[in-house]
Amino acid sequence: MTQQGFDVVEVITVQLIGSDASVIQVTTEFSFRANDPYTVRAVFTGAQSVSTWLLGRELLADGLHAPADEPAGNGDVQVWLDEDPEYVLISLSGVEGNALLAAPTEPLARFIAATEKIVPIGSESDRMQSEISALIAALLTA
Repeated sequence: MTQQGFDVVEVITVQLIGSDASVIQVTTEFSFRANDPYTVRAVFTGAQSVSTWLLGRELLADGLHAPADEPAGNGDVQVWLDEDPEYVLISLSGVEGNALLAAPTEPLARFIAATEKIVPIGSESDRMQSEISALIAALLTA
């Protein structure tokens, strides 16, 4: 399934876990473009708000197997496998605050696998070489 020029799209219902342990269902659209192979676009849609984040694809892939004491990522985004392996936890930190999301592991793993069929992790720079060369040529002739 593709939407808006994306090569892979997966819509997943995740749980936003509040500081008081309350849980709010959030529809999340993860999308990937082969011409931007390092990045996954995540659009979180709740009852009253929408938030878009750009996440590292490899970070998400690593987080599917990362333990809580060694999460993937060390900045604004961290991802790790929950005690219940049915869920992956995603921690987002930004200017507006922090969010902890629990995403079901299987559809997120399916999404990452679909992106890897198009651009295997580790081969992103090969995919982008022609675009980088064109940018350098444009800069040199400007």
